[in-house]
Amino acid sequence: MCGGKGTRLESPHEKPLHPIDGTPMVDRVLAGLEESRVEGVYAAVSPNTPETRAHLEATAGVEPIETAGDGYVADLIALLERSALEPPICTVAADVPLLAGAGIDRILADYDGNDADGRDAPSMTVAVPVALKRRLGVSVDATLESADHLAPTGVNVVGTADDSRSMTHRSYDPRLAINVNRREDARIAAERLSTEGR
Repeated sequence: MCGGKGTRLESPHEKPLHPIDGTPMVDRVLAGLEESRVEGVYAAVSPNTPETRAHLEATAGVEPIETAGDGYVADLIALLERSALEPPICTVAADVPLLAGAGIDRILADYDGNDADGRDAPSMTVAVPVALKRRLGVSVDATLESADHLAPTGVNVVGTADDSRSMTHRSYDPRLAINVNRREDARIAAERLSTEGR
């Protein structure tokens, strides 16, 4: 998901192209997805991110899909209306630059375990404790309505169930806790990358 305006980041770049330790955030996310068992990658771009669209069109293995840029939920609904995309679909925001393949694989394994009985699985939101985000020093821009001590990570799995059921995958992975919404978040992400490597 890389079609947002990113106004809180106050960057001279489109948000997905904002560099973290010299590399655009969206490229870091793509590297994490490439390390995972995810089979295909589509990028939801919008009129808000024309440079990101051009960047992704030149990136092998990624298919940009134009959305209206009306927000995460509206853009996701537009994606799901495409016949080529069938749930379950793992969605990832372009602002999770520390994303790692192993973390995505853990999420997908948890999701797979919930439909082991052959029933359709509901959608899944991946969340981290607000306390973890605060300990890391990154912004907390939203919490889950059902649990105000959990913050969404920008990673979700859109399920195969036709109803509105959903579940929450609670993660303590600091790589998922760092969403870059502000300049300080970008600084913290770059600092962690320089100490942890990737």
